[in-house]
Amino acid sequence: MNKQILTAILFFLSLSLHSQNSFTIRGIGGGGALFFPTINPSNSDEFYIACDMSQLFHSTDFGLSYTQSHFSRLTVQNNSTYEFTKDSKIAYTNFNDGNDGYPVRTEDGGSKWIRLEGFDANEGKVYKMRANYDRPEQIIINYYGLISISNDYGQHFTPIKRAVNNGVGIILSGVFFDGNVIFIATNEGLFRSQDGGLSFAPFPTSGIPAGQVIWDFSAAKESGSVRFVCITGKTTDIYNGLMPYEYSNVASGVYIMNNLDTKWISKSSGINFSNDFILYSGMAKNNIHTIYLAGNDASLGAPLIFKSENGGDTWQKVFKSSNNTNIRTGWSGFQGDKNWSWGETAFGIAVAPDNADRVLFGDYSFVHVSKDGGANWSQAYVKSSDEHPANAPTPKKKPYHSIGLENTTCWQIFWTDPMNMFGCFSDIGLIRSQDGGLSWGYNYDGLSVNSLYRMISGANGTLYAASSNIHDMYQSTRLADGQLDAADANGKISYSTDNGQTWSSLHQFNHPVFWIAADPTKNTRMYASVIHYGSGSGMGGIWVSDDINKGSSSSWVKLPNPPRTEGHPATVLVLKDGQVLCTYSGRRNGSGQFTKSSGLYLYNPASGSWKDLSDPGMYYWTKDVVVDPSDSTQSTWLVAVFSGWGGAPNGLGGLYRTTNRGQTWTKLTGTQFDRVTSVTFDPQQPKVCYLTTETQGLWRTLDISGVNPIWSLVNAYDFRQPERVYFNPFKNRQMWVSSFGNGMKFSDLDQTTSVSDSERNPDCNILTNLSSEDRILINQNDRLPFSIYSINGAMVYQSSDADVIKGFIDISSLTCGVYLVSNKNCVQKLIRN
Repeated sequence: MNKQILTAILFFLSLSLHSQNSFTIRGIGGGGALFFPTINPSNSDEFYIACDMSQLFHSTDFGLSYTQSHFSRLTVQNNSTYEFTKDSKIAYTNFNDGNDGYPVRTEDGGSKWIRLEGFDANEGKVYKMRANYDRPEQIIINYYGLISISNDYGQHFTPIKRAVNNGVGIILSGVFFDGNVIFIATNEGLFRSQDGGLSFAPFPTSGIPAGQVIWDFSAAKESGSVRFVCITGKTTDIYNGLMPYEYSNVASGVYIMNNLDTKWISKSSGINFSNDFILYSGMAKNNIHTIYLAGNDASLGAPLIFKSENGGDTWQKVFKSSNNTNIRTGWSGFQGDKNWSWGETAFGIAVAPDNADRVLFGDYSFVHVSKDGGANWSQAYVKSSDEHPANAPTPKKKPYHSIGLENTTCWQIFWTDPMNMFGCFSDIGLIRSQDGGLSWGYNYDGLSVNSLYRMISGANGTLYAASSNIHDMYQSTRLADGQLDAADANGKISYSTDNGQTWSSLHQFNHPVFWIAADPTKNTRMYASVIHYGSGSGMGGIWVSDDINKGSSSSWVKLPNPPRTEGHPATVLVLKDGQVLCTYSGRRNGSGQFTKSSGLYLYNPASGSWKDLSDPGMYYWTKDVVVDPSDSTQSTWLVAVFSGWGGAPNGLGGLYRTTNRGQTWTKLTGTQFDRVTSVTFDPQQPKVCYLTTETQGLWRTLDISGVNPIWSLVNAYDFRQPERVYFNPFKNRQMWVSSFGNGMKFSDLDQTTSVSDSERNPDCNILTNLSSEDRILINQNDRLPFSIYSINGAMVYQSSDADVIKGFIDISSLTCGVYLVSNKNCVQKLIRN
C-alpha cells in the first residue's frame, strides 16, 4: 500500500493580526461574592481570594491592587481555595470546569494547572482541600462522603474516613499539620496521624454536648503549647457543603482544647448565638492566644468579626460597622451608597500564618483587611486614595477607581458624550463615569434597581433604561418560570432628561424588561422586551408605545405573540424600514426541559404580523441578533446561539448568518464554539468582527464576510465570559468589553503592532514536529484539550487524556487538505498532502 506523505507544514496561523497590547480594567470595584481567602505563610502581603464568577484574584500588596488568573489557565468556583506550599512553584486549588469541577495542582507557579491524577470522579466533587505547607507533596481532599490524603502530589489517594451518614456527609472542618503529627477535625470527631499521614486513627474527646458536632476548626502552636478551637452546630443543621450565606442559627458553641488533652472547653461566653451568626474561625499558626471568629451580625445586618486575645476567655467585636467606627470605607459603609447589609456576612476569614495582626475577609461584595489585629480596618476593593475616613458616615455619590477587583456582571457600556459614560450592571444596577471611564460611582438619583440591562438615547437626547430585580437574565440559571415569573417591582423602563443625573419611571411592567429599542421612523415610538410566561397567558412579549414623549403618561400595548414563543423575548432591533427584528431566548419547563420556543422573528407593523425566520439551530436558546452595518439594505444578520442540554438543544451553539433576511442561514463557526452571546463589528474595519462566548473567551475574525471565517482568541482578554463589545463613539479605536462577572475592560487599538499569533501568544504550540508519516507529536508543555477541524468547520478529531499520555496522535484517517487545530489559547493550521 502506498502511504501518503505528510509534508511537515505545521505552522502558526500568521494572519498579521493587529493584537491588543493589553486590556485595562475599569469599574467601581467589588460588587460580587468573594470566598475563602488564603494568605501566603512566607509573605503576609500576598493572598488569593476566589469568586463564584470563575476568577481567582491575587494581591501581593495586601489588597491595594489585584490581578486575576487567565481563564485559559485556571478558573475557580465558590469552594476554591489557593493552597500554598513552601515550594513557590507548587500549589493546589479546585478547578471550575462548568460542572462539578476537580482538584488541580501547579508545578510552575500557576502558568499551568494539572488535574490531580488520583482524583476519583465517582466520589463526586471536592468540597474542600488542605495542603501541608511544609510538605508540598501532601494534600487532603474532602468529597461529600469521604476524606482522602495524598503523599505524592495528588497522583494517588488513600482514604482517611468515610461518612457514617451519607445524607450529611463528612466535613473537613480543619487540619493541623505538625511535623509527622496531623489532626483532621470533622463532624464525626478528630482523627490523628502520627506517621506523617500514612495512617489515621480516631482521637476520642469529651466536652462537646450531645447533639452538636464540629463545623469549623483552627489550631496553633506556640512555644511547645498547642491550642485547638472549633465552632459547633446542631447535628440537624450541619451538612457537608453548607455555604457561608447559610449562616442563620447554625453555630451553637465555641470550644477550645489545650495541649491535646482530649477535653473541649466551652468558650462561648459573650457570644449571643441568636444574633451573632458566626461560621468561621481563624488563628495564626504561631499564636495560641489570638482567635478570630467571622460571620454575620444580625442585629446590625453587617459582617461580624470577633477577636479574643486570651484564648477565648473574652470576646470583642472588632469590625465596628456602626458609624464606621474603625473602618476606612469605599462606596459601601454606614449610610454609604450601599449600606453594610450589602456585604452582609463574612465568606471565610484568613489570618496570616506568621502574624496574628494580619487578617482579612471577603463577603457578598467586598474585601476588608486589617494590619493591626482588627483595631483598624480598610476597604480593599477601590483605590486607597478614594477611601473615606473611619468614625464617620460613608459619603454618597463619590467617584472610585478600580484596583482590579471587578467581579460583577456588566451588560452594556453606554456613552452620552466623551466624558459621560454609564455601565449597566447586575446586582449593583447603574454606575456612572464623568471623566471618560477613569472613575465610577453612583452620582445620580431616582434609579435603584438590582439589574440594569439596556440603555438607549432618544432623538431628543432623553435617556431610557430597562431594568429588573432579577439578575443573570437568560443565563443557565435564569431560564425557568420559578425565577423569571416572580413579581418584579423594578421591571420597568426609566428615563432621564438631564443626561442621567435624575431618573423617573416611564412605565412599570412589574416583569423584567430586558431590551428596549427606538424606532428610527418615528421619534415617539419605542419597543420593549418584557419577560413573563405566566403558564402561557402571561404578559411576556414585545410591547410598543407610540407616545414616549408623554413620559410617565405614555401608553403601552403588547404585540401579538410570535409563533412558538413562550414569553421570553430578548434583543430587539428596529430596521430602517420600521420592521422589528427580535430574538426570543430559552425557556425550561417544569421538568427542566428546553422548550422549542426560541428563535428569530420579524414583525411588520403595517400588517401587524410576525414571521418566524429561525434556523432550526435557534429553536432552543438564542441570544443576540446583530445587523451587519456594511450592508446598506440591512439584509445581512448575525444571530448568536447557546447550546442547551438534554437532547435536541445539544450542540446547536455558534454564530449564524443570513444575507437574505432570514430566508437561508449559514453557520459560521462549525463546532468551534458551544455558546456564543454576541458579535460586534469594528467600525473602522468592516470585515473585522469580535465574538463573545460563555466560557471560551473573546475571539476575532479578520474577515467575517468569508464563507468560513477563521476565529482567533484575543488572548490579551483574560476572562472566560465576555458579554458584548463596544467601541467608544468619541474615540473609535478604543474598544470596551462588558462581561458576565468581570466588569469592564478596554483596549486602545491605536497602540498595536502587526504580529503573528505565535508572537502574540508564545505558548500557542499545540502540535510540534513530525514523528512519522502518520503521527504528530503533542507539545507536552501544553496540556489543554484540543480539537482538529476541517476547513468548513466540522470537527474531525477531539483530543483525550490518553493522547497526552501517549504524546502523539495518529492522523492517518485524515484526507488531504487544510485543517485547523484549536485549543483555548490559539489556532494552528495543519496541511496534509
